Amino acid sequence: MRYRPFDRTVDARPRHREEHAMLSVPGTVLLAGIVGSTAYGFAHAGSDIDRLGLFATPTEELHGLHRPAESHVGTAPDVTLHEAAKWCRLALSCNPTASELVWLPDDLYETRTPLGAELIAIRTSFLSAPAVRNSYLGYADQQFRKLLTRDTTDPATRRRAAKHARHLVRLVEQAVRLHETGTNVVRLPDPDRIRDLGERIADDPATAEPLLTAAADRLTRPGILPATPDPRPAEAWLRRVRAAHYTPPPTPARPPNPLADPRAPPGRIAVALPTRGPGPRATSSIGRAADF
Repeated sequence: MRYRPFDRTVDARPRHREEHAMLSVPGTVLLAGIVGSTAYGFAHAGSDIDRLGLFATPTEELHGLHRPAESHVGTAPDVTLHEAAKWCRLALSCNPTASELVWLPDDLYETRTPLGAELIAIRTSFLSAPAVRNSYLGYADQQFRKLLTRDTTDPATRRRAAKHARHLVRLVEQAVRLHETGTNVVRLPDPDRIRDLGERIADDPATAEPLLTAAADRLTRPGILPATPDPRPAEAWLRRVRAAHYTPPPTPARPPNPLADPRAPPGRIAVALPTRGPGPRATSSIGRAADF
């Protein structure tokens, strides 16, 4: 995962921070796991381990003038954490990278809270046919364009080209499977086939064009996904997250009233009233007649 500097406005108060895989976030991690090449089955000796997760910002932190940072990215290890609301927005657009978090095999989850399990249970509500087509094919097209600009005569560049090619094949096949079955298979059943195909595409990028064309054609046919996602389960889940992570501020003690007369009946305030002429000052309890 590409490194981005941390947002310097992040609240660093210890009581609101949780350490997760050497990355500190201002909130509680709800769901996190291993993604990327390890999850797909492409990993080899020396491969980086990528982690993805989502966290809940303390609800009271959302009430101020400045919004807390919604994403945190770190390296060594590679970790990306999105705030719950941002993750939901990404998932409703069927962002391939963010969405796979709720489709991981059980053994790849490192953190799964009850709220994280609830999110997994509503994962299909985020899906829609247009978003899958646009997002997955869009990402695959990005990989294809990178292939066209790589000088594969350099060994390091050749390895990166093969990586782009593998992910191109993965993206188009995942898109078609989602469109036709409504299921996202993250752990690929035949990674060796995709790895071999990626090597051929890296040597000849034109080999990928029929794959892209065929996938685009299948994604225009009727599938089982709805035309639009259903945001209601996500909205209800996010409200449960906000309620669970809200800490009311302490109620301030009422300062003593310097005008209060301890002899006055409860709920009334005694104030000093000037008298006419010499003599002691009279007092009156507001809400009843004064005696002079």
